[in-house]
Amino acid sequence: MLYDVLIIGGGPAGITAGIYLKRANKKVAILEKFAAGGQINLIGKIENYLGFESIEGEALAGHFARHAKFLEIPFIHEEAKEYELDGDIKKIKTRKNVYEAKCVIFALGCHSRALGINGEKKFKGRGVSYCAVCDGNFFKGKNVVVVGFGDNAVSDALYLADICQKVYLMTDRKMQLFMHNEEELKSNNITVLHNAVATEIEGEEAVEKIKYCVNSQDEQLFVDGVFVAVGRSPETEMLADKLKLDDKGFIITDHKMQTSLPGVYACGDVRADNIKQILTACGDGVVAATEAIKYVSLLNVRNLKN
Repeated sequence: MLYDVLIIGGGPAGITAGIYLKRANKKVAILEKFAAGGQINLIGKIENYLGFESIEGEALAGHFARHAKFLEIPFIHEEAKEYELDGDIKKIKTRKNVYEAKCVIFALGCHSRALGINGEKKFKGRGVSYCAVCDGNFFKGKNVVVVGFGDNAVSDALYLADICQKVYLMTDRKMQLFMHNEEELKSNNITVLHNAVATEIEGEEAVEKIKYCVNSQDEQLFVDGVFVAVGRSPETEMLADKLKLDDKGFIITDHKMQTSLPGVYACGDVRADNIKQILTACGDGVVAATEAIKYVSLLNVRNLKN
């Protein structure tokens, strides 16, 4: 079957794009290897999505999926293994099938890098978080630690300092890599733990402490929350020789979500310079779909003339 638009990824950005395309009467499908809603199925409480004071990620994903089902947007639960993106007809190959489309929208998302230490997976959603903006409010008046490096870790610590009683910034990197000096951080109730390597997270039902090593000495810190800020990784390995990516592997687009190839768009967390929030992903999806509608319409007119 030839689709007008094939969307790769069924998270907030992909589903939003699908809704706009279906309402424009375009033949569209969403290729999603996981469940409808993507990685928000794995998130705990969400309190910054418009219209819901508080909602579990899995429940919000359910709302998205039902909206897509209501519009009869097909989901293809397969994983893309190869892309052919040149020319008027794009091809996406899975293990079982080859799908063709006039236009492709990548809404692949990305995943937070883990520390890879004992207890991290066990307490994910029970004190371990990968998003200070998403989860910081759950730790109001409590003690937390940000484990990471670079500007993102500092930004998370500063954000949490306005919410939490005490914030620690645990880093194994040199302070001069950061965008703020240490005195400024201290004035914001942030204590920096230099040359500290996290080794284990412990607790009963939720996080109670984190163990770490400083200059070959074992230490521990009693905290209610651990915020991991060691970067995010997009799932773009198969696109490295096909689309223009930034040095971290995120897809580079213009303000219209257009990639380096005509008829290929990207939206949501997989896109470079994205804030990586559900609401901004949805906004990206609207733009990508609107531009894809224009592209397919112009392509159809050109083919009719030929």
